[in-house]
Amino acid sequence: MARTSASSFPSIQTCSSQNRHDQTVISDLNGSLLRSPSSFPYFALTAFETGGPLRLLFLLFLYPLSAFLHHFVSESAGIQVLIFASLAGAKLSTVESVARAVLSKFYAEDLHPETWRVLSACGRRCVVTENPTVMVEPFLKEYLGVDAVVGTELGVYRGRVTGLVRGGGVLAGDKKAEAISRLFDGESAPEIGIGDEKSDFAFLKLCKESYMVPAKPELLAVSSVNLPKPIIFHDGRLVQKPSPLLALLTLLYLPFAFFLSLVRIVVGTLLPVHLALPALRSLGVRIIIQGTPPPPPSSSSSGVLFILPHRTLLDPVFLSFSLRRPITALTYSLSRLSELISPINTVRLTRHRATDAAAIKNLLNQGDLAICPEGTTCREPFLLRFSALFAELTDEIVPVAMNVKMSMFYGTTARGWKGLDSFYFFMNPRPVYEVSFLSKLGKEHTCGGGGKSSFQVADHVQRMIAMKLSYECTSLTRKDKYRILAGTDGAVAEKKKGKLVGGGGKYVVRLVFYLCSFWEKVPRGRFWVKVPRLKVGE
Repeated sequence: MARTSASSFPSIQTCSSQNRHDQTVISDLNGSLLRSPSSFPYFALTAFETGGPLRLLFLLFLYPLSAFLHHFVSESAGIQVLIFASLAGAKLSTVESVARAVLSKFYAEDLHPETWRVLSACGRRCVVTENPTVMVEPFLKEYLGVDAVVGTELGVYRGRVTGLVRGGGVLAGDKKAEAISRLFDGESAPEIGIGDEKSDFAFLKLCKESYMVPAKPELLAVSSVNLPKPIIFHDGRLVQKPSPLLALLTLLYLPFAFFLSLVRIVVGTLLPVHLALPALRSLGVRIIIQGTPPPPPSSSSSGVLFILPHRTLLDPVFLSFSLRRPITALTYSLSRLSELISPINTVRLTRHRATDAAAIKNLLNQGDLAICPEGTTCREPFLLRFSALFAELTDEIVPVAMNVKMSMFYGTTARGWKGLDSFYFFMNPRPVYEVSFLSKLGKEHTCGGGGKSSFQVADHVQRMIAMKLSYECTSLTRKDKYRILAGTDGAVAEKKKGKLVGGGGKYVVRLVFYLCSFWEKVPRGRFWVKVPRLKVGE
């Protein structure tokens, strides 16, 4: 029998995507549908999100063994080591949650344009991969419209991943061909097969047309606007896809990063507001202010209501720093730790319309307020639907466009413990906050002066901020976000302990709470005034 080589199959660039709507395509994942041939970054993300830095360290420790086995023994042996190192002992439900909320974003950013051109043109789409099915299926089916995903099945015992595999082992080499044969048992052969290495030859020979994807690292990924469904919500703490080197650097940086975040938080909290801005800048926090802030309210006038898009829970804090005066922040759900370390007054709303309206009116008579009417954070360039309550309460409305840039860690979470959001934000080497003051809303665009409905005012303010940030307005709400990412409504329970996901651990939590308890007893100096936390109705 003649030996099959890569040159026996034409390049994917030669495959026509015309008139394929009634045909079936089968593609490998890594190196074919995705540009990167390595599975390590996705196992590293899963390890960090399910087990924190220690799990990621364990994965890094075993990675050389995995690479050796992959190149000199077998591909399946190398993947088995990655599965064991990153998933053994993790709850299956947690792995499923990470795959849906975290991995989808990184998969979408690595989509191969030529393979996607062919795949999207076909009526029936199938993907075969050596990776665990549970890790790749949510992205492939929900965002790419893939009909069938054939991958490695994890061993599970009492709801936890054992680190072993079932169903014949890791799906690599000839086992891919066997799985495809079972999938199409009794049907005609698939029209198109797409692979990238010798281990794919076995299943490619089952297809009527077979194509290879050449390695081109410089090739740009598919733009998010060309996906069938945009990824608006995603979770996880890591900003960048971790290569082995980047994962190692991240772990080495973590101890210093946590100390740096503590210093920045102490400085931002203990110093008076007008001194916090230059102090944080000296510590590497870049704050860009655009536009003209309104003057402080006089004793005879009510306060201004600042309307902010919600990028992180620190939005009102950086607004206060930009104004160089303390303001009150209205929040929907805030962890106790975040309230303890906040340098400004926070008022937690009850989500009862009449109660909240009365409280906001009373607070406006006392001074300026800041509110994020989206009700939750969004990382992507989209604005969620604005709650219209604020428009009914005052005509003194100033929209403020907020943007934030983080290079290593996200300062927001849906699945994890929100008490660490501020710490993760300040753990970035040089985080950036952009605060842009827009023009005060004209009377003709308000409910009182212009006769507009509260919904018209809210939509107008949303469009103003979106135009400044070049964002897209949506009708999605916080419930949509938390239903997609966490399966909850997003409320923070008063007495329920949050579960740490993606770095932390119970000992870190105990240390943080100890420091904050001690913090409350430390004298702040004669220039520092701590405004007490208020609850609606007080």
